[in-house]
Amino acid sequence: MDLFALPPLAALLDLSTRGLLALTSFLSPVAGGTAAALAVVVVTLVVRAVLIPVGVSQARAERDRSRLAPRLRVLRQRWGKNPERLQRETMQLYRDAGVSPVAGCLPVLAQAPVVGLLYAVFLHAQVAGHANALLAESVAGVPLGTSLLAAVTSGAADAMTVALLGGVVVVIAGAGELTRRFLRPPQDPAAPAWAGRLVAVLPFTTAIVALFVPLAAGLYLAVTSVWTFGQRWVLRRIYPIEG
Repeated sequence: MDLFALPPLAALLDLSTRGLLALTSFLSPVAGGTAAALAVVVVTLVVRAVLIPVGVSQARAERDRSRLAPRLRVLRQRWGKNPERLQRETMQLYRDAGVSPVAGCLPVLAQAPVVGLLYAVFLHAQVAGHANALLAESVAGVPLGTSLLAAVTSGAADAMTVALLGGVVVVIAGAGELTRRFLRPPQDPAAPAWAGRLVAVLPFTTAIVALFVPLAAGLYLAVTSVWTFGQRWVLRRIYPIEG
């Protein structure tokens, strides 16, 4: 079942497509054939600018959680053999300190609908009963609706397609590695061991997603990954963590 066949989502898809087409037309005198790709980049920058307050909240939460680390270690030593009590005491400590344990997930959750919408825009050949003109847009001859995995499995991947789509994945993975190496958030001492491993892997999940989504959505993910690293690098210096 295509969820975007439902009237509210179909209307949202049509509105998004028309908006991207209008922005593409506006940028065409400057960007020429890459106007649609530039439109996606502009949308990404606007979304990330709107989410700056969320990023600030995330940085503050990481700082506050690092300050709570000694008290969390005490709780784990005291209640480590009683997981339910440890969970209750940990959440109570967070509440008393006014710290949200899920603040770090908010930027990802806030952007998920945008990525999903971009995916849908470049997946549908028809939108609101008319041909989707965005599917005719490309970058260096690579259609914005093409994904790396689809191009490779169909045998339609030429050198430029692999280089461009692969480059997007490399940029995302590189930003993820920089984030993991230099800006990894402090691990909650009360969290299970698997949670630490999950945090280490999460920055690279975006690169895996980029293998499956159209180039347009991949561009969004690449720009947002680089933005995330830059923003967190700046905010880490404003709100330094302890330990």
